[in-house]
Amino acid sequence: MNHAEIPDQTELSREDLAYLDWARKIARRGWGRVHPNPLVGCVLVLNNQVVGEGYHREFGGPHAEIIALEAAKSKAEGATAYVSLEPCNHEGKTPPCSQALVQAGVVRVIYGVAEPGVKEGGGRNTLARGGIEVIGPVWDSIAGRIENPSFFHVQTHGTPYIALKLALSLDGYIGIRGGVRTQVTGLDAEREVHRLRTGFDAILIGTETLRVDNPRLTVRMAPHGRRPVRRLVLDARAELPSDAAIFDDLELNPLHIFTHQDASESEITRLESLGAHVHSVPKTNLGLDLESVMGVVQELGVESVLCEGGAKLANSLIRKDLVQRLYLFVAPKTLGPGGILAFGDSGESLKWDNFLPTLAPELHGRDTLIVLDRKSD
Repeated sequence: MNHAEIPDQTELSREDLAYLDWARKIARRGWGRVHPNPLVGCVLVLNNQVVGEGYHREFGGPHAEIIALEAAKSKAEGATAYVSLEPCNHEGKTPPCSQALVQAGVVRVIYGVAEPGVKEGGGRNTLARGGIEVIGPVWDSIAGRIENPSFFHVQTHGTPYIALKLALSLDGYIGIRGGVRTQVTGLDAEREVHRLRTGFDAILIGTETLRVDNPRLTVRMAPHGRRPVRRLVLDARAELPSDAAIFDDLELNPLHIFTHQDASESEITRLESLGAHVHSVPKTNLGLDLESVMGVVQELGVESVLCEGGAKLANSLIRKDLVQRLYLFVAPKTLGPGGILAFGDSGESLKWDNFLPTLAPELHGRDTLIVLDRKSD
């Protein structure tokens, strides 16, 4: 752990912590619009009054600190800045925020999490050299991964970040029986899933989910994200029907199909003629080799993947230790025995010691969203 990642033990008032927490909360408003950049919020306070606040709203646009400074104008002089992430220190699409805070006359900066990027880091030192009192990081890097999971994962691991979404009943089922589409959760939960999609580069499903649900995997029930979401389908034998709904919207949402190396050349040609990008990968006795799939995904420039596949794919990803976050939408209903279990589909128990609840549970209509994150390496 870098020294900059060790939480600053400087005593903070309840007001300090409340303002910093507010900066974290308003940062979340940028979901789907700023990735692969992180969510960042900033609150400027003078004489215990908020004089400016802002969040990173758009990739390539002004950062949170700049928006807050513009809102505060001359009242920024002598103010304290509460920032959810260490102010950046590099010249990119926007000027360095650390220098902007110095030039505005801010006298104190309290930030939540240390910047993990080597190029972007160093903002704390620039602020201190400018005569600003700096307190931070107040939180450890785990808090950073909770708020900006894919950003921190890619910065520290260099591999695609994978989250898994499942809708399940109270008795742990995702469907009443195989081959039958089951609407487990309600409309509000579905809207939240569409919102979540906007914060990922791609959505992944398997052949069985596509056959049963015939999904489009596009964003329709939430404002669109800043860029289209790619669709990834595991189809070992290249058997996707030509009239599948996922072939819609190819111009906006590219479709990538992963097949086994022995798949029929004529079927691959058919899929490509429909506009899909087909990638051949090795397979194991359990199906397509998921590490090889993710290797191709990384080569495509995809940094974050939301898996909306069924139980088989979900369990395979968990067993391979590829899942970093679980979005579990739990409906207040039971489906009874004979259904499709969400976990342990092969009778093998999955190990959950590496997953911990992070974000507070959220109600979406009658359904509850529970978020679990894998422990840090």
